[in-house]
Amino acid sequence: MLTAADYQPPNWLRNPHIQSVLGSSPLRRRRGERNLAVLGAVTQEHLVDGGDGVRLQGLHSVMPGREPRGLVLLLHGWEGSVDSSYMRLTAAQLLLRGFEVFRLNFRDHGGTHHLNEGIFHSNRIDEVVHAAAEVARRFPDRPMTVAGYSLGGNFALRLALRAPAAGLSLAHVAAVCPVLDPARTMDSMEQGLPVYLWYFEKKWRGSLARKRELFPHLHAFDDRVLGLRMRPLTQWLVERHTDFGTLENYFDGYSIAGQRLAGLQVPASILMAADDPVIPVESFAALALPASARLEISPWGGHCGFLENAHLDGFAERWIAQRMVDAL
Repeated sequence: MLTAADYQPPNWLRNPHIQSVLGSSPLRRRRGERNLAVLGAVTQEHLVDGGDGVRLQGLHSVMPGREPRGLVLLLHGWEGSVDSSYMRLTAAQLLLRGFEVFRLNFRDHGGTHHLNEGIFHSNRIDEVVHAAAEVARRFPDRPMTVAGYSLGGNFALRLALRAPAAGLSLAHVAAVCPVLDPARTMDSMEQGLPVYLWYFEKKWRGSLARKRELFPHLHAFDDRVLGLRMRPLTQWLVERHTDFGTLENYFDGYSIAGQRLAGLQVPASILMAADDPVIPVESFAALALPASARLEISPWGGHCGFLENAHLDGFAERWIAQRMVDAL
């Protein structure tokens, strides 16, 4: 079994910031695109029903002429997309092992701002559960698993928690560096290297500006709002676009820290890096998991990096693929 103990990057790759920055670099994104092309996978765009009129977009990839061993739903991180480097590279690893893959864009990600009037926020789990059930109906009669990175890992684990009640049968769920405690993650970004906060603020401001451009009658906020820092901008979102009222309630709404995952009925695997500069590893020490769940913590990896060599091969992509093989 491939485990976190097998991840042994060279010394020059053991810096968490190098891992985090290179992990989402254009070089890796282009390599993922190239890997999918070399495989000859057939990829089709789908619009799926998220319930209550919500539409979400995704990409389904399959190897032609081969009966898939299972279907893997992949979920990206905040301000990522189905075309993020880790999504493409993970899809390629899964396709190599005989799976078909559905990469789902969250609302307002991957250029899909036009599909829904409302703004994305991290408590929109209902539409992801609904969309996952729709994907399962479109590609039936095969085992389904889910994997996600960062916020996508948080969504994947919450999806697995809700799957039994939604009538969705999942064979396994895997999460890489999932957001556990959003409040502590916000603190970590504010207190850490400024590049991470700057990166997410820049991406989020661009997303909100696009939303305003498409739906000016609904989103008439001014540039002052777009100039807010992460915490006050999140507070603005909570007060105007959610029913949570306070930032604390909003963070608590999508937290999976402490005892939140204790009732998980879907077998689960979690990969975390002890040196993650975005998500505090300390939260994982108090994480209550059922016997069917396994937490692996590597000394290295940064935030969703886990790069192995100068070619920027990723351990996390191989780890997810192997977990899905082992699950079936």
